[in-house]
Amino acid sequence: MSPADIRVLVVEDDPVAAAAHALYVGRVPGFTVSGTVHSGADARRHLDQYPVDLLLLDLYLPDGHGLQLVRTLRAAGHGADIIAVTSARDLAMVREGVSLGVVQYVLKPFTFATLRDRLVRYAEFRATTGEASGQDEVDRALAALRAPRPAALPKGLTAATLRAVTDVLRDAAAGLTATEAAADVGISRITARRYLEHLVESGRAVRAPQYGQVGRPELRYRWSGH
Repeated sequence: MSPADIRVLVVEDDPVAAAAHALYVGRVPGFTVSGTVHSGADARRHLDQYPVDLLLLDLYLPDGHGLQLVRTLRAAGHGADIIAVTSARDLAMVREGVSLGVVQYVLKPFTFATLRDRLVRYAEFRATTGEASGQDEVDRALAALRAPRPAALPKGLTAATLRAVTDVLRDAAAGLTATEAAADVGISRITARRYLEHLVESGRAVRAPQYGQVGRPELRYRWSGH
């Protein structure tokens, strides 16, 4: 560990996920894992004993909500920054977190590349010091925290239809064929297949042939969540 390393406390109730998140943090240069804990109470104890710069904080803990933990930490004088890790997509919660000093949100499940991007951006933001020469420099400092804009969709695909296909696929525990997705969304099978293939190419879905029927097997798509 370098003295300049950013010290991260992983707060995650699932031991398997906690170990994975700690492994991810340890793979990013300039960051070191201060500890891994599984509850809000353990997080408070750790922070009372060890210096921590950043919490990688799951919002659903066995002894309370993560944002309530942040309120408690702020009241106790702990100034560590927060990257919230959550499966929740409630934007009201996101706004509340911002008001408490949450600097980034990462939606579960996520890949190493996603977390690495957030950590690198946080490190760039943290490294900004001194007095800004003007508005542009302030804007650049804040922009370091923002994720890049999503890549443009392939020609012929629209964001609204992609959201619709994504929603029906995410809700289908057993997965969907292009025919089933087309019926659910109200588009043609060929169009549904284009959207499903885009989700596969972007790492958010997987596909496998479905056997047991007469004729060629049809591909079944499942949400992977990445």
